[in-house]
Amino acid sequence: MSPSNATLHIGDALAQTAEAGSSVTHEDVGEKLILNIGPSHPCTHGVLRLVLELDGEVITKVNTDIGYLHRGDEKIAENMTWNQFVPYTDRLDYMAPLANNVAYACAVEKLMGYELPPRAKVTRVICCELARISAHLLGLGAFAMDVGAMTMFLYTFTEREKIYNLIELLTGARFTTSFTRVGGQTRDLPPGFLEGVTEFCTQFPGRLDEFKGMLTRNRIFVDRTKDIGIIPADLALDFGLTGPNLRGSGKDYDVRRFFPYLDYETYDFEVPIGQTGDCYDRFSVRMEEMRQSVMILRQAVAKMPEGPWQVHDPKNVLPPKDKVLTKMEELIHQFLVVTQGPDAPVGEVYFSAENPKGELGFYLNSRGGGVPHRLKIRAPSFCNLSILSHLLPGHTVSDVPAILGSFDFVMGECDR
Repeated sequence: MSPSNATLHIGDALAQTAEAGSSVTHEDVGEKLILNIGPSHPCTHGVLRLVLELDGEVITKVNTDIGYLHRGDEKIAENMTWNQFVPYTDRLDYMAPLANNVAYACAVEKLMGYELPPRAKVTRVICCELARISAHLLGLGAFAMDVGAMTMFLYTFTEREKIYNLIELLTGARFTTSFTRVGGQTRDLPPGFLEGVTEFCTQFPGRLDEFKGMLTRNRIFVDRTKDIGIIPADLALDFGLTGPNLRGSGKDYDVRRFFPYLDYETYDFEVPIGQTGDCYDRFSVRMEEMRQSVMILRQAVAKMPEGPWQVHDPKNVLPPKDKVLTKMEELIHQFLVVTQGPDAPVGEVYFSAENPKGELGFYLNSRGGGVPHRLKIRAPSFCNLSILSHLLPGHTVSDVPAILGSFDFVMGECDR
């Protein structure tokens, strides 16, 4: 079915009346009220400020105000070596730090001309899909809580803790992982990790069915999301939406399919899409994406090969720690790589990955050496929020939490 928008926004109706030559009086419109939502408000999921102009309960105009985090990540990167910037990528979409690590490392490796060994690629696929499930669980729980379903938040966090236990086993950290390095990872898979992933994939689909049943049979949740915040596919493309917010509008676009990386073309999975592009469709797409991620994880565990987990480049990749502690050559080698950074060639590249929030892209400009000349980030949440000023007018104030929750954005990558 093609996306449709059957909602005539009040703001559009007033504009049409004015264009037709009719006079719109003060009595027709009513007295306007300015209402701030954020930058400190639960439904903004971070330091987002919305300045709403209201005609009664109906929104007539919206100004979206960002910039409260003052991060400056892109300029910070220009004063750091390629590997030193990895921890800063954790702080972009901090709900999925592993996926950010992978996207950035792949961008630098594209510049370096590296081809990862098979074991490193499969390890990164597992990292990305665990991060996708974890991020979607938090988005689902927060979205449900925004529209009145408090219990769902507690249920989804229970499942996220299981993923965090796996992440802690893999990286030594639960939140800011900093797991990847240019050319591979910080370490190989620990004993018991793949078994833990398999155990999670066995029990999680049943929990997912339970979550879906709890919300799709919840009349309050359905009434507050069905036919609310409708975004036609062509409008979503015009505003640069990506990820579940674009696919919820019926557009079949997934970076893993259209521009495969990490051998994603060898995995069997489906890309779920919506029909009408409302809040309910965006929720449904994320629910199904988690199920597809479980399928990918099972395939990755089954095909995990033996072999090296980082590229062989003695001049730019850190040597094994046991050799660093016992041999002078490896100690000098590590000192040079850590202090000067990998010696990248002159050039510029762009690489994007399908992150939980959408297409996360890195543009790198190198003049040679261990430090980037320029680094720019295409943050999916930043692009996705650009439509709010166009989308919210015509809705009521009570629709704002539902629409914001359905977007599942994170301000860490907006104020990058």
